Amino acid sequence: MKIGVIGLGLIGGSLAKALRARTQHEVLGFDRCEATLVAACTSESLQGVLSFSDLSSCQVIIIALPPVACLAFLREQSAKIAPKTLVIDCCGVKRSICKVGFEEAAKRGFHFVGGHPMAGREFSGFQAAQATLFNRATMLLVPKANEDQTVIAQAEALFLEIGFVRVMRTSAEKHDEMIAITSQLAHLVSNAYVKSPRAGEHRGFSAGSFADLTRVARLNETLWTELFLENGDFLIREIDELTASLNEYRQAIQDRDATRLCDLLKAGRECKEQQDEHR
Repeated sequence: MKIGVIGLGLIGGSLAKALRARTQHEVLGFDRCEATLVAACTSESLQGVLSFSDLSSCQVIIIALPPVACLAFLREQSAKIAPKTLVIDCCGVKRSICKVGFEEAAKRGFHFVGGHPMAGREFSGFQAAQATLFNRATMLLVPKANEDQTVIAQAEALFLEIGFVRVMRTSAEKHDEMIAITSQLAHLVSNAYVKSPRAGEHRGFSAGSFADLTRVARLNETLWTELFLENGDFLIREIDELTASLNEYRQAIQDRDATRLCDLLKAGRECKEQQDEHR
């Protein structure tokens, strides 16, 4: 089977490397950066360069682009995709992507399944890509409501083949609601946290908690700006709820209300324990 990977950053590059390492499929790729294409071919992460004029030769196309570029690709290149081709995106937001993907698939006769690999690193670009990035990770899939089950099974089998430990199906709405708390808010808080004037003086005063909380502050600001804005309604709700919760702690500390503060801390600990029990 011929698989085309569009975009060879951290995710697309890792997908290409995993496909080459773990499968017998022919893997072709495209990236707008010529140096990235050269690096991918030189490292044998690809067997060739994929041009948009040759999209019809692929049985599977994986789009690993930021949201704006992904939407542009779907709108501008879908006519070149052969009927029955399986097209999967890897964007961190799903409502806007799936709306366009499903519409284009219906017009052109290919199958579109929204996707989001639950894996990553604090570094970006092809140079950070790893064939093992998806080992024991979860792949989220968002198929249309009446999608052929054999198509979904094909997608699931492909991702399990390259190292994912599970594939979960969800809706675009549920995906975006959950990713606002599990990923986007964490990146936003980490990025804001390191702006404290004292954060730069942490050496000798910090241990694991500082490292854990600040790891994802090292983000790709262009990509995450798109993700935050595309999912602004759900993310703002999470920011508002976190702000309200922090204000409760602040008020208890300001009032020197040990009982209230202890209750808040106890409730947080119990929430975490319950969440860990249901992992």
